[in-house]
Amino acid sequence: MTDADQAATVMQHFDAKGKLPSSATIEFQKALRRSLPFEDQRDFEEAQRGFIAAPDYRQIMAEAGNVAWDMGCYNFLLRGFDSVFDSIHPSLQRQAVLNMAYGLYEVLPERIYQIRGFDLANMTIIKGETGWILFDVLTCKETARAALDFVNQQLGERSVVAVVYSHSHVDHFGGVRGVTTEEDVKCGKVRILAPAEFMKHAIAENIYTGTAMTRRAFYQYGLLLPRSPYGHVDQSIGKNAAAGKTGLIEPSTSITQEIEEITIDGVRMVFQNTPGTEAPAEMNTYFPDWKAFWAAENICGTIHNIYTLRGALVRDALEWSKKISEALYLFGQEAEVMFASHSWPRWGNERIQEVMRTQRDAYAHLHNEVLHQANKGVTINEIHNIYQQPESLKKQWAARSYHGSEEHNSRAVINRYLGYWDANPATLIPLSPAESAPLYVEMMGGAERIIAKGQELFEQAKYLSAIEILNKLVYAEPRNQSAKDLLADAFEQVGYQKESPSVRNSFLAAAFELRQGFPSGVTAQPVSPDTVKAMTTDLLLDYLGIRLDSRKAAGMAFTINLLTPDNGEQFILELRNSTLSNCKGFQSPAADLSIEMNRSDLELIMSGQTTFPALVGEGKVKLEGDASLVQQLQDLLVQFSPEFEIMPGTLPAMPPKAGDRDLFEQPEPSSTAGG
Repeated sequence: MTDADQAATVMQHFDAKGKLPSSATIEFQKALRRSLPFEDQRDFEEAQRGFIAAPDYRQIMAEAGNVAWDMGCYNFLLRGFDSVFDSIHPSLQRQAVLNMAYGLYEVLPERIYQIRGFDLANMTIIKGETGWILFDVLTCKETARAALDFVNQQLGERSVVAVVYSHSHVDHFGGVRGVTTEEDVKCGKVRILAPAEFMKHAIAENIYTGTAMTRRAFYQYGLLLPRSPYGHVDQSIGKNAAAGKTGLIEPSTSITQEIEEITIDGVRMVFQNTPGTEAPAEMNTYFPDWKAFWAAENICGTIHNIYTLRGALVRDALEWSKKISEALYLFGQEAEVMFASHSWPRWGNERIQEVMRTQRDAYAHLHNEVLHQANKGVTINEIHNIYQQPESLKKQWAARSYHGSEEHNSRAVINRYLGYWDANPATLIPLSPAESAPLYVEMMGGAERIIAKGQELFEQAKYLSAIEILNKLVYAEPRNQSAKDLLADAFEQVGYQKESPSVRNSFLAAAFELRQGFPSGVTAQPVSPDTVKAMTTDLLLDYLGIRLDSRKAAGMAFTINLLTPDNGEQFILELRNSTLSNCKGFQSPAADLSIEMNRSDLELIMSGQTTFPALVGEGKVKLEGDASLVQQLQDLLVQFSPEFEIMPGTLPAMPPKAGDRDLFEQPEPSSTAGG
């Protein structure tokens, strides 16, 4: 295909029903190009500084045979920033171009290097006296291995002596088996360092709602959207997460103090624990001998999520701001380079302090101004239309909300303190959308009048107003394709205008599904042995309680003792009142059934490598009492599937079933990549 053919393909919408930017969207983008500080080119200079080399490939294959990583699919962004895409917010297009950095970069001469563009995160390479210290080892084994191979090729081969997990999201630890082995860690050849409670949060954050989070990730990360000016263009902190084999090796050293100094391979490092910021377990690192500050994911090229749209606990914007402020006065007064697990470094103390203060103040202003408005009566359903950054922050690229957005972050602050209710009793017990929608449609005069009014509002560029009424119609008539197509058109124009990729992707993904339906056969990745091994037994039992079909369990009651002698754990499971509860550290003298099995064998069931009856047959499970309770419990469990619709009428009339997986098998947790 010639360059001209490629250019023509890029300018075509990937969806036959897709629309080009409207005249209103084009004017909206033009106004942004005039108002934003594009004359400030420092980020582009910093993103290219220290470039050493890039590999001659742009794809990395997964062991399973699929493409794990593909930078080439975003080449349309390299046509030059002068190439205007009216389907992309100008600020987002700028960020998407910045995130095209690909290859090996020098951060500090002869000491600190980074691999960028091999995954959503960066891999940072510290040169010790004898080997490499790696900070954040990407999402999967394949991209991490390719990154380390390229480093050794370019800089000379050295062994890995340590790995540092900056925090508990998978794009920062999932590739660990591509750079070291569990055997080398256990024998002390390689140290793995992580912040306090890393293992707890690396697994627990996304177990209970993992299936729902996986489905919502199709929207936030635009997983079904083609890479195109009309689809996925960026994920703000990188292009997107790699799709390879994730792993986890337990850290050998936990950083438990607020400030803790450790020397490894001649490299002196001062760790600052920052729980409650971008992740519940996270830490910054300062290299005092080199005046180099590693900001983990607490300070990168975007204002981050206070609430992440895939679903997670709401973060503390004020605490985040305070931890940046502490770092500013602990390390920022003398640091000469600041680098992070995403984006590009900043050099020079003045520049570093500028960025640190900008992001500190952006989080603090969000927190303080939202609560200021809340104390004046502004509610969670209004704040996103009222909150505004001060002009001084709007003019700084480091304060732009790519990963987060002012709309969803401002609502998150109120939700953290006051919850979801706006204090109007009319919204305290709302009808479900499918129940309320027919009433609205009837009162508005039926589908034809709503579609006509929706088209009128669309042509007036009143997209949110069009969405308000068309959404009611789609809920009332989920098979009304004309209504779904017009709602998709409105979603699409809103998506084109959004600076945050997460918000853009959500609108464009919903438009795609409304037009084409949600494809069948989408399944979660198989659970990895590393994930199962890291999961506590009580976490597994808690999740069984979530998976219990409480209606089927009505009137049933039993008590089961569980003993795992290889790790000395014991539990009581009780089914009462349609609820399965568990209590660690106890055994019931009146149990209906006692189960004795090694935790290591339980892990084989959880990872789908064997079944409970098979282990019973092999004599690896001892049962005393009513053995039929095992089958009764299994019959009460539901195996969740992410194949549920978000927008009405987007699944086939008979959606596929969850599959024939063993019901004691543990599903893969939702990915925490991207925070």
